[in-house]
Amino acid sequence: MANYRRGRINDEMQKTLAEILREVKDPRVSDAFISVTGVDVTPDLKYAKVYYSAMRGEKKEVYLGLKSSAGFIRRQVAQRMNLRATPEFTFVEDESIAYGARISGILNSITITDPDDANESEEQ
Repeated sequence: MANYRRGRINDEMQKTLAEILREVKDPRVSDAFISVTGVDVTPDLKYAKVYYSAMRGEKKEVYLGLKSSAGFIRRQVAQRMNLRATPEFTFVEDESIAYGARISGILNSITITDPDDANESEEQ
């Protein structure tokens, strides 16, 4: 039962964080076009890992911007979500989107040849 509740909290927190990140005034965060790909809250709701992906900006600068905005983000989450304890956030860059784009590019570059055409060209 607890895992079901944590899953709902994770999903709701992901939506809330996505909204809040649009309101952050730090240019390192607002200019980076950040999307929250997942949230993992500990069972005691004291800590949360926020997985994010940034389309623009330098990785280190985006991370430092998020880290410096953590207090504002936490206060906004506390106001918008009805939780006993508001978790402390740890931001982790999610490489899965970039990895997926790289794999997609590789798959798109593959040329498929018909085996019958290959046999005909060998015979000639």
